[in-house]
Formats: sequence, C-alpha cells, structure tokens
Amino acid sequence: MKTLFSFFLIFCVAFINKSYVHDSEDDLIDLPPVTLVTYQNDMNTIHNDNCTSCHNNPLINASPTSLLTYDPVKKAVNNRDLLNRISSEDSDFLMPFQGLRLSQSTINVILQWNTDGLLEQQITSS
Repeated sequence: MKTLFSFFLIFCVAFINKSYVHDSEDDLIDLPPVTLVTYQNDMNTIHNDNCTSCHNNPLINASPTSLLTYDPVKKAVNNRDLLNRISSEDSDFLMPFQGLRLSQSTINVILQWNTDGLLEQQITSS
C-alpha cells in the first residue's frame, strides 16, 4: 500500500509541475512593444542633423538633390542611393560629405525605416 501511495504522490507532483512548465522560451521573455520607424518620429531628426547642411535649397557642395521634405528623402532611400552612400566604406563616396560615417545604430534606424515601409507618420487605429 505504501508503494502505491508513493507512486500516486510522485505522479501528482509530476503532473502539477508539468502544468507550470512553459512550452517555449518565448513564454519567458517579456518583449517590448513593436514600434515602427517613421519619418516624423525618427528620420526627420537624423536627416536634419546630417543631410540638410548640403542637401538644402540652394544645394551646397554639388549635391544633386534637395532633401528638405519627406518625399525626396523617401525617394532617395527607396531607390537605394542614400542607403548605399551612408553604408559605404569609400570615403570619397560616403555621406555625409567630408564628414564622419554615421553610427551603425543611426544607419540601422534608416534601414529599419526602409523595412517598415518608409512611413511618413505612425498609423493610428480608431
């Protein structure tokens, strides 16, 4: 009888413990909310701080394009020109012109903006 009770007790403990076990490691991680990179929230500051000194109106340092508003910045990223220039290792091709290469975290924000769909502003649901 003692043996039967021991097996029953072990079974109950194992069953109860199983109900508290997570099926995957993802269950254990508290993930931050996903936010989209947008021109208004993220890109505008980056491009004002790093691009508009030359890509202005009038253009400076033989810049081919004014990048003062959302549409031309979106176009420059969409056709990969801007992405190629900011990611370049060639100092003669690198943007910002005659400046330091952007930090990798800044480049990552621009790449994420492209991945997120080049949104001008956050889409809100009603």
